[in-house]
Amino acid sequence: MLTEFVRDQTFTVAWFGLMAFVWLGWSQEDPPPSWRKWLGLGSALGVALALGFGFLTARHWSDGTALDGRYHWFGVLVAVEVAAAGAGSAVLARRNAGRWTAWWVALVVALHFLPLAALLDDASIAVFGVLQCAGLLLLVGSLRRGDVTTSRHAGPLMGTSLLAYAAVSAALVALDGTAF
Repeated sequence: MLTEFVRDQTFTVAWFGLMAFVWLGWSQEDPPPSWRKWLGLGSALGVALALGFGFLTARHWSDGTALDGRYHWFGVLVAVEVAAAGAGSAVLARRNAGRWTAWWVALVVALHFLPLAALLDDASIAVFGVLQCAGLLLLVGSLRRGDVTTSRHAGPLMGTSLLAYAAVSAALVALDGTAF
């Protein structure tokens, strides 16, 4: 994350770490056996980042944030994201295409990074969302040919990318040193 706000940076590391844990956990719905240890390791790293940077976020909670005066827009964005993910998942379930749920939710999450980048004044989040969308679109062909749940491929893509972004952001926080 490239921001002047320490609180935003530490929160993003913590949140992306937690979401890496969630996505890598969802990946464990139907993984090849050789992936299980790596998914578990990634999940553990995500939790470690979430806990460590969650603590730092609490220490900097009264610091400034790019969301000052825009919390309502953040709430609207999250509400739209949850509604789109839920509605799409319901449609997929009704069409007996529930195996596509993870891919759909991943696409909604990736797309929500575009307006989130504007709210947080951080273009790196938009680039991240575009890269995730591209990765998800590249998966479509192989997912259509297979009959496994899409969590097998969408989950690791989302989880590892979130973990990588969080790790790079954590390194930037450590290099800056002001959060500690």
